[in-house]
Amino acid sequence: MTACIVGWAHSRFGKLEGETLEGLITKVALEALEHAGIGPEDVDEIVLGHFNAGFSPQDFTASLVLQADDRLRFKPATRVENACATGSAAVRQGIRAIDSGAGRVVLVVGAEQMTTTPGPEIGKNLLKASYLPEEGDTPAGFAGVFGKIAQAYFQRYGDQSDALAMIAAKNHRNGVDNPYAQMRKDFGYQFCRHESEKNPFVAGPLKRTDCSLVSDGAAALVLTDAETAQTMRRAIGFRANEHVQDFLPMSKRDILQFEGASEAWARAYKNAGVTVDDLSFVETHDCFTIAELIEYEAMGLAAPGEGGKLALNGYTGKEGPLPVNPSGGLKSKGHPIGATGVSMHVLSSMQLTGEAGGIQVPDAKLAGIFNMGGAAVANYVSILERVK
Repeated sequence: MTACIVGWAHSRFGKLEGETLEGLITKVALEALEHAGIGPEDVDEIVLGHFNAGFSPQDFTASLVLQADDRLRFKPATRVENACATGSAAVRQGIRAIDSGAGRVVLVVGAEQMTTTPGPEIGKNLLKASYLPEEGDTPAGFAGVFGKIAQAYFQRYGDQSDALAMIAAKNHRNGVDNPYAQMRKDFGYQFCRHESEKNPFVAGPLKRTDCSLVSDGAAALVLTDAETAQTMRRAIGFRANEHVQDFLPMSKRDILQFEGASEAWARAYKNAGVTVDDLSFVETHDCFTIAELIEYEAMGLAAPGEGGKLALNGYTGKEGPLPVNPSGGLKSKGHPIGATGVSMHVLSSMQLTGEAGGIQVPDAKLAGIFNMGGAAVANYVSILERVK
């Protein structure tokens, strides 16, 4: 890999009253360029990650990045989309532009504004990331899809309610110290474990605390080639960046295996020359707690059916051998679709430069990132290290 991250920016995630999609995009774009110490005139290409699917009436958004500064006019700008992995798709597109020699500096922005959409429409929009001929009528939308996955996992491997509650409690506890997080509240294990008026069942065995949040937000990063990166203030290198796409219909896969995720991690480990034991921490795609549990198995931390034990014994906690989602994850930080993958790369870069504040993992050297679109359909893995 030749690309390095040399600057970044991150908005707060949540219900951002008075904000517009355009405003979110332009603010982080300018802040990322300033953080990198370069001007808009230095940008060779722009990539915007924006899922939309009905969240924004403005559906031709690539050029909104140009609204940040007139000096961005005439720069190539492209919007990319790959469901909930849209942000990582944008990052990968930027890397490929640099690897090909087409650009020396690429500005990558991820953004979504979801909270201005009525609740029933949100569910309908998100369900568009499933295979509609077979899954389009799923009750409770995408929560219903993962509710079915959780139910099937319980049937095969036994009730995992304790483990799911532990994952939820861990991520909410981690999110307290993340200034960008939407929900900075430590609910505790007991609240997450038991059904209540404030924590009802949503779909199958999944309760409200098992589901990620509807969010607005944006993040941006600046990529350069490795040679240019050595002249910059800081540089985070990609030891690996992998993308594996799987079948869309769940009926064509063993949905409990997350085979695309496993393949993406395997390729990343091979190309980076590392194993899971070398990672300092992981930011993974906990759209639902059952997803994080299965992802433990996909990344090689546990055998199939054994992932829950890692949550229960604290292995993936902030003080454990491999902290998972020290940011609070999607569960606490929020999940503005197009921004999520970019956010993961930004917060991981902050960890590697020791700038993560209250969520800092001590002596972080190697970051693992997994961002997923759909039910393990679009699978992106990055392994990052600081090179300057």
